[in-house]
Amino acid sequence: MATEKKKFLQVQVPLINREIELVGTGNESLSNRFVKLDLTPDLRGKSLELKMEIKLKDGKPTGEAKEIYLMGYFIRRMMRKGTDYVEDSFLANCSDHRIRIKPFLITRKRVSRAVRNALRVAAKEFLISYVKEKSFENLVLDIINNKMQKELNAKLKKVYPLGLCEIRFLGIEDQKGYIEKKEKE
Repeated sequence: MATEKKKFLQVQVPLINREIELVGTGNESLSNRFVKLDLTPDLRGKSLELKMEIKLKDGKPTGEAKEIYLMGYFIRRMMRKGTDYVEDSFLANCSDHRIRIKPFLITRKRVSRAVRNALRVAAKEFLISYVKEKSFENLVLDIINNKMQKELNAKLKKVYPLGLCEIRFLGIEDQKGYIEKKEKE
């Protein structure tokens, strides 16, 4: 019984205009596989990791983004004494998926619970309206290019100036009912 020999196969990642190599016996063996890609070298130390699913398009393996998140050590490195942090987790609808967003904010000094709550509420309102008309891939690109974080920081600066404003996690959370509802429309 002869087994196929494994070899390096090229996988296109159009989101970041890059090709990666994966080990497999053929293009079909790569389909429905998940791959994590570290974007830290491209972003000058900001530790983002992109999780992709490999799909076959026109017989060629292509990576589709499923989630992007900040590494835990980056958040721990940004924390300082005498500051507070605000985190949240909520579902929102973008143009093509239902997604989970987890913003992470660090204030410059210690603040009251009312200020932290005001920051959380303002961030949630802004992000829900921001993602409504954009596709998931555009949102991932906005996070990589720091566009979403800059706009969020400018909005929250009116509530309280922040030391750090990041999106800790952005991922697809499609549920079966939501997909069926979108297909009917």
